[in-house]
This record gives sequence, structure tokens and C-alpha cells, in this order.
Amino acid sequence: MADISLRQKALQYLARREHSRRELFKKLLPLAVSEDEVNMTLDELEKEGLQSDLRTAQALVRARQAKHGSLRIRQDLQQYGIPDSIIQEILVDVKEDELTQAKAVWAKRFKELPVNAEERGKQGRYLQNRGFSMATIQSLFRGDE
Repeated sequence: MADISLRQKALQYLARREHSRRELFKKLLPLAVSEDEVNMTLDELEKEGLQSDLRTAQALVRARQAKHGSLRIRQDLQQYGIPDSIIQEILVDVKEDELTQAKAVWAKRFKELPVNAEERGKQGRYLQNRGFSMATIQSLFRGDE
């Protein structure tokens, strides 16, 4: 693909949304001569501040935090190839606010706290499927602040 450089293609991807380094690597590799060429291009973009795994992680968290808990957000960040050090840093803030987020997600679906084991299981599974921890779910059911 001689008419468009790897850098231009990467900039096109980044103009649409933030991408992690791993995502860009996978998208650019079929267009490149070698892996080294892709890595050099990504290194340049990172040095210039045009590509950042931290910004990508922050954007993903903003997009998912209203609907998902920290466990689900961690899994999504790992799938995007965000380094563990950045994930740890980002999730500190998410975990601080997790009970509030769980209450908001729960309130959209349910009107009142569970009164029996069957309802408790149903509501708990709903929240677990959205990535909230059991500790957070139990705090919600107890009415903790």
C-alpha cells in the first residue's frame, strides 16, 4: 500500500477514537513490511503524544463506568491490551465509586431491595453480570453508604 504511509493510517484510526498500542499494532501489521516498521511508527506516535494507552484507558472507563463494575472494566481494559500498571492506576478511582455506580445500575432495573432468596439471587446475578464484586453487591443489599 504505497499510496498511504503507516503513520497516516495510524492517524486516521486515532482521529476516530483512542486506540491502545496493541490495537494499532494489529491494525497496521497487515499494511507493513515488518513488525519493526510498525513498532517504530507506534514509538514515534507515542513520543509525540498522539497515541497513549493511558488516554485510551481513561476513555474506556468513562464510557463503561455508568453501566459496569470494576471487574468488567478490568476485563475490557485487558482485552484492549492496556498494560497492568495503567489498569491498576485507573481502577483505584473506579473502585472508590463502585457502590454508587452499583446503586444506579440496580435502580434502573429494580424498584425495591430483595425480600427473599430468589429475588436476592436474581438481583445479585444481574449486578455480577455487569462486573460488580460480591462485596459491593452485599453492601448494596445491606444499605451501606
